Amino acid sequence: MTFRKATENDVSAIVAMIADDELGKKREDFQSPLPSSYLHAFAKITADKNQELMVVENERSEIIGTLQLTFIQYLTYQGGIRAQIEAVRIREDNRGLGTGKKMFEWAINRAKEKKAHLLQLTTDKKRPEALKFYEDLGFKASHEGMKMHFEGVYKNL
Repeated sequence: MTFRKATENDVSAIVAMIADDELGKKREDFQSPLPSSYLHAFAKITADKNQELMVVENERSEIIGTLQLTFIQYLTYQGGIRAQIEAVRIREDNRGLGTGKKMFEWAINRAKEKKAHLLQLTTDKKRPEALKFYEDLGFKASHEGMKMHFEGVYKNL
Protein backbone atom coordinates (compact mmCIF):
# COMPACT_ATOMS: atom_id res chain seq x y z
CA MET A 1 0.00 0.00 0.00
CA THR A 2 1.27 3.45 -0.93
CA PHE A 3 0.14 6.72 0.68
CA ARG A 4 0.54 9.93 -1.31
CA LYS A 5 -0.96 13.39 -1.53
CA ALA A 6 -3.86 13.54 -3.95
CA THR A 7 -3.50 15.25 -7.32
CA GLU A 8 -6.19 16.86 -9.43
CA ASN A 9 -6.32 13.68 -11.51
CA ASP A 10 -7.42 11.77 -8.39
CA VAL A 11 -10.44 13.93 -7.58
CA SER A 12 -12.94 11.83 -9.54
CA ALA A 13 -11.86 8.60 -7.79
CA ILE A 14 -12.04 10.35 -4.41
CA VAL A 15 -15.54 11.69 -5.01
CA ALA A 16 -16.67 8.27 -6.25
CA MET A 17 -15.63 6.77 -2.89
CA ILE A 18 -17.21 9.60 -0.89
CA ALA A 19 -20.49 9.14 -2.76
CA ASP A 20 -20.50 5.35 -2.36
CA ASP A 21 -22.65 4.90 0.72
CA GLU A 22 -26.18 5.73 1.84
CA LEU A 23 -25.29 9.11 3.31
CA GLY A 24 -22.88 10.09 0.52
CA LYS A 25 -25.45 9.32 -2.17
CA LYS A 26 -27.72 11.95 -0.62
CA ARG A 27 -25.18 14.77 -0.45
CA GLU A 28 -22.70 14.22 -3.28
CA ASP A 29 -23.08 14.80 -7.01
CA PHE A 30 -20.82 12.20 -8.57
CA GLN A 31 -21.02 12.36 -12.34
CA SER A 32 -18.71 12.61 -15.32
CA PRO A 33 -17.47 15.19 -15.76
CA LEU A 34 -17.43 16.22 -12.12
CA PRO A 35 -19.12 19.47 -11.17
CA SER A 36 -16.54 22.25 -10.94
CA SER A 37 -17.24 22.72 -7.23
CA TYR A 38 -15.12 19.64 -6.47
CA LEU A 39 -12.13 20.96 -8.40
CA HIS A 40 -12.46 24.38 -6.76
CA ALA A 41 -12.49 22.72 -3.34
CA PHE A 42 -9.49 20.58 -4.28
CA ALA A 43 -7.53 23.70 -5.28
CA LYS A 44 -8.30 25.32 -1.90
CA ILE A 45 -7.33 22.19 0.01
CA THR A 46 -3.99 21.80 -1.76
CA ALA A 47 -3.18 25.50 -1.31
CA ASP A 48 -3.55 25.19 2.49
CA LYS A 49 -0.41 23.89 4.24
CA ASN A 50 -2.58 22.62 7.11
CA GLN A 51 -4.55 20.27 4.86
CA GLU A 52 -3.41 16.87 3.61
CA LEU A 53 -5.78 15.13 1.22
CA MET A 54 -4.35 11.66 0.78
CA VAL A 55 -5.00 8.69 -1.46
CA VAL A 56 -3.97 5.10 -0.89
CA GLU A 57 -2.89 2.95 -3.80
CA ASN A 58 -2.61 -0.80 -4.06
CA GLU A 59 0.29 -2.62 -5.72
CA ARG A 60 -1.28 -1.99 -9.16
CA SER A 61 -1.30 1.80 -8.50
CA GLU A 62 -5.12 1.82 -8.24
CA ILE A 63 -6.66 4.23 -5.74
CA ILE A 64 -8.36 2.14 -3.07
CA GLY A 65 -8.74 4.66 -0.25
CA THR A 66 -8.73 8.31 0.74
CA LEU A 67 -8.63 10.46 3.85
CA GLN A 68 -8.17 14.10 4.71
CA LEU A 69 -6.10 15.35 7.64
CA THR A 70 -6.42 18.90 8.90
CA PHE A 71 -3.96 20.34 11.40
CA ILE A 72 -5.54 22.99 13.62
CA GLN A 73 -3.28 25.35 15.54
CA TYR A 74 -4.95 26.82 18.60
CA LEU A 75 -4.17 28.43 21.94
CA THR A 76 -5.51 25.77 24.28
CA TYR A 77 -3.21 22.97 25.36
CA GLN A 78 -0.50 25.63 25.58
CA GLY A 79 -0.62 26.43 21.89
CA GLY A 80 -1.14 22.85 20.78
CA ILE A 81 -1.98 21.35 17.41
CA ARG A 82 -5.07 19.22 16.95
CA ALA A 83 -5.35 16.84 13.99
CA GLN A 84 -8.77 16.22 12.48
CA ILE A 85 -9.37 13.22 10.21
CA GLU A 86 -12.28 13.36 7.80
CA ALA A 87 -13.68 11.70 4.69
CA VAL A 88 -12.07 8.33 5.29
CA ARG A 89 -13.28 6.06 2.53
CA ILE A 90 -12.25 2.72 1.08
CA ARG A 91 -13.22 1.50 -2.36
CA GLU A 92 -16.01 -1.05 -2.02
CA ASP A 93 -14.00 -4.01 -3.34
CA ASN A 94 -11.29 -3.39 -0.72
CA ARG A 95 -13.46 -3.15 2.39
CA GLY A 96 -12.96 -5.71 5.12
CA LEU A 97 -9.35 -6.42 4.13
CA GLY A 98 -7.58 -4.36 6.81
CA THR A 99 -7.10 -1.30 4.60
CA GLY A 100 -8.95 1.01 6.98
CA LYS A 101 -6.81 -0.05 9.93
CA LYS A 102 -3.63 0.59 7.94
CA MET A 103 -4.97 3.99 6.87
CA PHE A 104 -5.62 4.97 10.48
CA GLU A 105 -2.22 3.73 11.59
CA TRP A 106 -0.69 5.96 8.91
CA ALA A 107 -2.84 8.94 10.00
CA ILE A 108 -1.97 8.45 13.67
CA ASN A 109 1.73 8.39 12.84
CA ARG A 110 1.40 11.44 10.59
CA ALA A 111 -0.38 13.38 13.36
CA LYS A 112 2.44 12.49 15.75
CA GLU A 113 5.05 13.59 13.18
CA LYS A 114 3.31 16.98 12.98
CA LYS A 115 3.43 17.19 16.81
CA ALA A 116 -0.34 17.08 17.22
CA HIS A 117 -1.39 16.31 20.78
CA LEU A 118 -4.53 14.52 19.64
CA LEU A 119 -6.31 13.13 16.60
CA GLN A 120 -10.04 13.61 16.50
CA LEU A 121 -12.87 12.58 14.23
CA THR A 122 -16.60 12.73 13.98
CA THR A 123 -18.79 9.92 12.76
CA ASP A 124 -22.43 9.95 11.85
CA LYS A 125 -24.62 8.23 14.42
CA LYS A 126 -26.23 6.39 11.50
CA ARG A 127 -22.94 4.46 11.09
CA PRO A 128 -22.70 2.22 14.18
CA GLU A 129 -20.19 -0.12 12.49
CA ALA A 130 -17.85 2.85 11.97
CA LEU A 131 -18.18 3.83 15.63
CA LYS A 132 -17.19 0.31 16.70
CA PHE A 133 -14.23 0.36 14.28
CA TYR A 134 -12.97 3.66 15.73
CA GLU A 135 -13.37 2.42 19.31
CA ASP A 136 -11.39 -0.72 18.44
CA LEU A 137 -8.59 1.57 17.19
CA GLY A 138 -8.47 3.34 20.57
CA PHE A 139 -10.65 6.40 19.95
CA LYS A 140 -12.84 7.42 22.88
CA ALA A 141 -16.20 9.17 22.77
CA SER A 142 -15.16 12.10 24.96
CA HIS A 143 -17.41 14.94 23.75
CA GLU A 144 -20.87 15.42 22.35
CA GLY A 145 -20.64 16.90 18.86
CA MET A 146 -23.16 19.29 17.41
CA LYS A 147 -23.63 20.72 13.93
CA MET A 148 -25.72 23.41 12.32
CA HIS A 149 -26.53 22.96 8.63
CA PHE A 150 -27.45 26.02 6.58
CA GLU A 151 -30.33 25.49 4.16
CA GLY A 152 -29.87 26.31 0.54
CA VAL A 153 -26.08 25.95 0.57
CA TYR A 154 -26.07 22.35 -0.69
CA LYS A 155 -28.82 20.52 -2.48
CA ASN A 156 -30.07 17.18 -1.14
CA LEU A 157 -29.35 17.96 2.54
